Amino acid sequence: MNQSSNKIQNPETEIPKTPQMNERDFLNDQLATEKYMTASYNIALNEASNQTLYQDLATVFKETQDCQRNLYNLMFKNGWYGVEQEQEQKVQQAYQQFTGYKSQLPYTIQ
Repeated sequence: MNQSSNKIQNPETEIPKTPQMNERDFLNDQLATEKYMTASYNIALNEASNQTLYQDLATVFKETQDCQRNLYNLMFKNGWYGVEQEQEQKVQQAYQQFTGYKSQLPYTIQ
């Protein structure tokens, strides 16, 4: 199976190829920023000792995460973001591996 057949991507929306930033460039930059912000808020949530601060950070984290997802969806829709389809055998191997881990936990996971 060749690599291009494993790619899940919509047809790419054409944009002008110029030295200036275009819509794709702006969206890609914003998506990278939102990913960075989400990761940073996640660290802040782990370190917050004040409950009120934690709740405020959690709200902003959720808004940032939603924005990131919306940007991803827009880029995917326009064919500017693709994902690789994993082979079924590797998915099954990972499933079996983590099912084995689950049986080692001291409590039951539904």
